[in-house]
Amino acid sequence: MARPRTINRERVMECAEQLVQRNGALALTLDAVAREAGITKGGLQYCFGSKDDLITALIDRWIAAFDAEVQTHTPPDANPADKARAYVQVCAQMDDATRTRIAGTLITLLQSPDHLKKIRDWYAGWLTSEVCHSDEARQMRTMIFAAEGAFFLRSFGFITMQDVEWQAAFADIQTLMVPAGPAEPAKA
Repeated sequence: MARPRTINRERVMECAEQLVQRNGALALTLDAVAREAGITKGGLQYCFGSKDDLITALIDRWIAAFDAEVQTHTPPDANPADKARAYVQVCAQMDDATRTRIAGTLITLLQSPDHLKKIRDWYAGWLTSEVCHSDEARQMRTMIFAAEGAFFLRSFGFITMQDVEWQAAFADIQTLMVPAGPAEPAKA
């Protein structure tokens, strides 16, 4: 079998994710990824540098894809609550294969303090707000925690749910964001 002349980075990352999904996080080695992608280990190293660089690329790819999908569900001139609703909506719409791939990749990521920091920083961006002590900010945080909890429970196989039940649970999570009521009249 002839080796491809150019290396498709996206395909290599897909192969790495499939490898982790199929064989677990410990299976993610440069040799295994190269075999899975049908390229040489040298070609893989030329393309990504090291295993750490490959994992960083996987994190960046996952974050960019998630954030782009959230953006498609966020209305123009969105406020933080609109963004939190879009976040929950994207979590609700992930299919089983995506959930499994992301969970397996995240297990791999947690083995490195640098990768863990990147994920922590991303979550901090979602969970930090200039009005972090407001009722609305606490509601948004609770929505995101609920969505992430449900996502990980299902992704790791701790719970099983039919899609109808899953969608109903996420509809319930969306109701955690109570619309702001009218302002209280000033006391004389």
